[in-house]
Amino acid sequence: MISIEDLYAKYKTCGAVCTDTRHIIPGSIFFALKGPHFNANTFAGEALQKGAAYAVVDDASFAQGEKCLLVEDSLKTLQQLARHHRHQLKIPFIGLTGSNGKTTSKELLQAVLQTTFKTFATPGNLNNHIGVPLSVLSISSSAEIAVIEMGANRVGDIEELLTLCSPTHGFITNIGKAHIGTFGGFENIIREKLQLYRYLAKEGGQVFINSQDPLLKSKADWFTSPLFYPAKGDYFSAELITADPFITYQSENGETVQTQLLGTYNFENIASALCIGKFFGVDAKLANQAIARYKPQNMRSQILTKGTNQIILDAYNANPASMAAAIENLALMRASNKVLILGDMYELENESEKEHRAIGKLISEKGFQHVYLVGKLFQPAQKEIPVARHFPTKERLTEELKKNPISGSLILVKASRGIGLESVVEVL
Repeated sequence: MISIEDLYAKYKTCGAVCTDTRHIIPGSIFFALKGPHFNANTFAGEALQKGAAYAVVDDASFAQGEKCLLVEDSLKTLQQLARHHRHQLKIPFIGLTGSNGKTTSKELLQAVLQTTFKTFATPGNLNNHIGVPLSVLSISSSAEIAVIEMGANRVGDIEELLTLCSPTHGFITNIGKAHIGTFGGFENIIREKLQLYRYLAKEGGQVFINSQDPLLKSKADWFTSPLFYPAKGDYFSAELITADPFITYQSENGETVQTQLLGTYNFENIASALCIGKFFGVDAKLANQAIARYKPQNMRSQILTKGTNQIILDAYNANPASMAAAIENLALMRASNKVLILGDMYELENESEKEHRAIGKLISEKGFQHVYLVGKLFQPAQKEIPVARHFPTKERLTEELKKNPISGSLILVKASRGIGLESVVEVL
């Protein structure tokens, strides 16, 4: 069995780690991870053939040749290697978590910080027990600051991820009902997300708190020097001017900034990035320019134009809080004809019917007249919205839209990732 110290020495000569033979980086170390339906030990030879310098395996029958490094558990070894690397890096690590807005907040913060520093940020949404160690191991010695996104699907996830990245600074975007089914209740979600605060308080780290979030602000007394945003009198202040359709805000330095971000809910994500940028000494004008240039991608509140329709594609994921925020935002926007195309929200378990019906009540209260619901979980919500049309699958909806196309409308498309509702955009 190879020791972490010896493995780290090899990692230093390679500089990259891979876990997927479809995307092997020449000269990297391949970690053979096991999943519920596969055993990547069987791909170790293929990884080496495709250019990996070494393959880490946890099955002795595949440890053939000096390039195959045998360990007791490949995943645990990957995590141990990440911890070891983290402690060689003497730079600020900003950890963030939350129920909504994590990736957008991370990307905005990265945009602000990289105007001044060599900044590393979690690629994509690599924010779980595999993604975080891969992210940490991607940080080069030239980096001056790191931003690590942490996600959670169940109790214990955040605590584990904190041991992998050891943040020196951090913030929570918000706490909502994402993954409530796998957490076993909202109280467990609150307890889990607050693990970041507990860690920072224990380690003497710097926390940044949204003063307009009562739950988060109520934990400020855990810290000796919490920094607040975005209200007047806070460490950093900014004012939301409008969000129709894009956010315009007045920053602390008096500048009025037009962004490419939709939704009042994104204002707090902008403010967190600007607050942390201020803390690290980023010039306010550079920070505002970075925010103004940022354009959301990957189906996160993207604005698309198709023929005479304008589409808000927000189909990367959905939970009760983010769904409600998107609907409320659409209600505030000016348009002659508004259309909702909404798909099931997953991982709500026993809360599912109640939460889907609550969304139905909200739609009804806002007076939307053109509503398409997709998936069996949304069926109970139809009782709250007499005008809504329900489709068991996105394929059935697609057939309907081909026969009766929508035109001249502002359309919101939102659902949980597993539905893949973005495919309906092709027929809008």
